[in-house]
Amino acid sequence: MNKSNFDNHHERTMALIARAQQGDRQAEGMLIEENMALVHSVAKRFRDRGVEYEDIFQMGCVGFLKAVKRFDASYNVCFSTYAVPMIMGEIRRTLRDDGMVKVSRSIRETAKTIMQAQETLQSLLGRSPTLQEVADHCDLKPEEISFYLESLVQPLSIDEPLPGDDGAALRQGDHMPGVENQEETTLNNILIRQAMRQLPPREKRIIYLRYFKDQTQNEIASTLGVSQVQISRLEKKILRKMRCSMI
Repeated sequence: MNKSNFDNHHERTMALIARAQQGDRQAEGMLIEENMALVHSVAKRFRDRGVEYEDIFQMGCVGFLKAVKRFDASYNVCFSTYAVPMIMGEIRRTLRDDGMVKVSRSIRETAKTIMQAQETLQSLLGRSPTLQEVADHCDLKPEEISFYLESLVQPLSIDEPLPGDDGAALRQGDHMPGVENQEETTLNNILIRQAMRQLPPREKRIIYLRYFKDQTQNEIASTLGVSQVQISRLEKKILRKMRCSMI
């Protein structure tokens, strides 16, 4: 799509969103029809949840329409960029709240095999094995190990009671951020990711290790073969650059 076509498409999308936000159902239908590929691309990630794909797609459409209702052009991001996390969030929320999260037998069996491998390696090594060591032992990628183990974790209900300091019962939901805070966090994450895309590979890696992997400046310096002072200076320079790109 050349720039002229992109601009025309963008203007048309903004016009339809404006109409939909005023209650125009026809505009909503047109937006869904024109963005079905986007909703499908997100919905396909949730296929192995023991739920009919059509139901998952409908959840995605609900999330898409919520994105339409809440989108503001002042966010200064592409609508599709804003819509994707909203679609994913709606699907996850519905699966969780409806108790529809089901894990297939093959996934459960693989997860149990991984847990047995962890126990075997811990016995052999005399310590807890690293994720990479477990992955090598099971002939899987580290991210696959994480996926299988997370599949066994049961989500907490927002009504799950928590003991308070004064003995009063609290709910998990009392500690969860409200919708407004979630939207702000989502938008901030979108802006940060967009700012990171503009960084050269080395600078992007430093920010990823520092803020997404929680590594210290010394650890990053060791990984990159430079001094901690250099990492400190680079980090400040990169953050200034990212702030400027987000204004």
